[in-house]
Amino acid sequence: MTDPETDLQPIGSTSRAGDTIFRGLATASAVVIVLALAGVAAFLLAQGLPALDGAGARSYGYDNIWVYTGPLLFGTLLASVIAMIVATPLAIGVALIISHYAPRRFAKGLGWLIDLLAAIPSVIFGMWGIEFVARNMVPVYNWLNDYLGFIPLFAGPVPTSGRTMMTAGLVLGVMALPIITAICREIFAQTPVMHQEAALALGATRWEMIRLAVFPYASSGMVSAILLGLGRALGETMAVALVLSPSIVVSFNLLTAESGSSSSTIAANIALNFGNASGSKVDALIFTGLVLFVITFAVNFLGRWVAARAVKKG
Repeated sequence: MTDPETDLQPIGSTSRAGDTIFRGLATASAVVIVLALAGVAAFLLAQGLPALDGAGARSYGYDNIWVYTGPLLFGTLLASVIAMIVATPLAIGVALIISHYAPRRFAKGLGWLIDLLAAIPSVIFGMWGIEFVARNMVPVYNWLNDYLGFIPLFAGPVPTSGRTMMTAGLVLGVMALPIITAICREIFAQTPVMHQEAALALGATRWEMIRLAVFPYASSGMVSAILLGLGRALGETMAVALVLSPSIVVSFNLLTAESGSSSSTIAANIALNFGNASGSKVDALIFTGLVLFVITFAVNFLGRWVAARAVKKG
């Protein structure tokens, strides 16, 4: 006879072959990703740090590499901030429609459509920005220039092409929309039902319930979603390269595209100049890529940290 106490084992004590294989593949994939990230960082450091000693022609005619990188970094941050101003309220509104307002069938279809936006290549967004957004926004830009031109942000002249920093920010906002929407709608849907029902039982309207029960629960996740969307906007290349012309200048003007009056971004500048660069100029461009890599990594890490911290707190 066998001893029941030795025969009976916890369910989790026996490992199936499939579980072992999956665990190994998952671990190997994680290691490959970490190694790839480390390889990219090592390459950027090895190729970009020599540019710190460059000046004059080695830094595209600037006194040092920081004078060259600073305006590009400013343009990158400016375009990304515009994108977040556009995308954040729109994404939160769409996420609320999907999770709390729309009928289930319509909400599911709308969620699929928003997710499909993430699959559109950036070059298509750039072409859409040139042919549709830029041209159709010219009357709006003219109105802003006429009535708010005394503010440096909206000073003219407005180009007839409409290819301005504002257009680039609008396109980036649409590109960041799927990421922010997807994360927000999942977080909104996870709000405890008892909290929502309790607010409604106390006489709150649906909006009051969302404001008092959903937003406090989802606040950390919303911040994380916005930061991850910002990371997407910071690193975008082709869409901005198609909309903006390369220009190394610090300018808050959003509605002009005259030479020396409109900023550009790091990614767009690399894409437009790397093919013609050689020698020390390649090092200068790679150094700007290193700066962008550090900033994007920091933003994405912060977003993940905020999300993990919210999960840990429950």
